[in-house]
Amino acid sequence: MAFCGKLPYILVIWACLDGLATFQQDATPGLAQRKPFFERFRRLEEQFRRFQELSLTQLQGIAEKFNISSNIEARFRTLMDQYDNLSAVIDRFHTSEEDDLKGLKMWMKKLQKKSKNIDLKMSTLEKIFNERRKQVAKHKKVEDLVIANLTTEAKVQRSEISSLVGGRNKLQKEIDTLREEVKDQGIKMAKFEEQMESTLQNDALAAKPSSSHLVPATSTPLHLLRSLNEAPRSRHRFSNKEGTICNVDSMLYFPTPSTDNYVRFGKGFSSGLFEMTICTWLNTPSDYLGTILSYATEDNDNKLVLHGRNASKQSTIHFVIGDPAFRELPVVSLLDGRWHHICIIWSSIEGKYWYYIDRRLTAAGSKFQKGYEIPTGGTLVVGQEQDNMGGGFDETESFVGVLAGFTVWNRALSPGEISSIATGKTLPRGKILTFGDISTLSGTVQHVNCTCLDRCW
Repeated sequence: MAFCGKLPYILVIWACLDGLATFQQDATPGLAQRKPFFERFRRLEEQFRRFQELSLTQLQGIAEKFNISSNIEARFRTLMDQYDNLSAVIDRFHTSEEDDLKGLKMWMKKLQKKSKNIDLKMSTLEKIFNERRKQVAKHKKVEDLVIANLTTEAKVQRSEISSLVGGRNKLQKEIDTLREEVKDQGIKMAKFEEQMESTLQNDALAAKPSSSHLVPATSTPLHLLRSLNEAPRSRHRFSNKEGTICNVDSMLYFPTPSTDNYVRFGKGFSSGLFEMTICTWLNTPSDYLGTILSYATEDNDNKLVLHGRNASKQSTIHFVIGDPAFRELPVVSLLDGRWHHICIIWSSIEGKYWYYIDRRLTAAGSKFQKGYEIPTGGTLVVGQEQDNMGGGFDETESFVGVLAGFTVWNRALSPGEISSIATGKTLPRGKILTFGDISTLSGTVQHVNCTCLDRCW
């Protein structure tokens, strides 16, 4: 564009040069005539040379500018190529970006699904945690109640122990006083006998009676005095022996092994049991111990069982809580045809159990159905083992003998309370079932009211 702008100027220069040359050719014949003209011509020639030099300089500048424009076009082409390359790179970037966006969308969907699953799991865990917290609170209430009961029992036992200590001290004083009185009475009796013998001898010497009269005279007073002295002692011994266990209320007599012989309670457990104690007196003439009781529900026929059967060399029975969990309890010492008192205690707090025979701890353990609850809504039967609710009996598993003072508590009794029951004292608080709650007597089972154990059999 710069070159085109200078083109008319160049044409003018070439026209001037051409005119000058023609003028020079035409002026040659008259050169000699006109010298001033040649001088002017020289000056014009010099001016032309200067003008030519200037023109050449400008042409060189124009050429240089033309080269610059050529370089600009080359650079422009280079820039266009770079732009094309950059556009291609940007297109590839957009393509990869779209692929990445698609991948991100897919991962977002997966993350949304995972978040939904995590939310579902979190809600489930929250429900489980709330249920566990409720169970822990429930167990804590039970533990607090047990601790409160134990505290109350400890206070009662302390008061009883203090009263027993006071009674023992008082009894010891009375015994010491009685011994001193007996000694004094013995001394007085010996002196009195001596006086009587001396008096009788003096009377015999004075009256000289026959020997047939002396024997009754000396023997009769001594016999009467000794009988009078010994009579209170015999009456005292009899009163201590008779009727010492008078807290049994009633008994059940199972005469023969038969599936017809059983007893059913009218009511079951009014609430679930986390603790319990079962105590009873028993006397069996057999060489085995059958099933004492069984508690069955619709979903499990062995919720609570003291199961025994007629087997050779029987040494234990099964204490079952929530089939198939059970423990074996020894029974050899019970098979001697005499009265024995047994107590079975269980607590779900630590899964502990205790087994007492005649006030002595015979077996114990832990981790037995820890945290378990014996439910309500079942059927409780004495004398038979249930294979279904209220039935499915087996004759070899039936109980034979006598049960007296059968009682169930909804808590774990203390050793002191077990001892007080076995020694005939009043029954502890908290009992929930006795033979007074029986609704059905089946077969030849007899229910006999007897306050004291020695009058039950």
